[in-house]
Amino acid sequence: MTQYAVIYEKGEHNWGAIVPDLPGCVSIGDTLEEVQENVKEAITLYLEVLLERDDNIPQPQTQVGFVEVAA
Repeated sequence: MTQYAVIYEKGEHNWGAIVPDLPGCVSIGDTLEEVQENVKEAITLYLEVLLERDDNIPQPQTQVGFVEVAA
């Protein structure tokens, strides 16, 4: 099983999700939980389309980390 990094962003009215290693693979949802489920489906569909086209499946390259700073 492959794991892709996902960036979640809270908007004014909903949540968004971006998958940096899969250009154009994004999703939205009313809640964080909803967008987490939606982005799983978006990734699955994205990869299915690549396979149908005989395109290469991008391997995860993005790493996520946090940096602590004094505010």
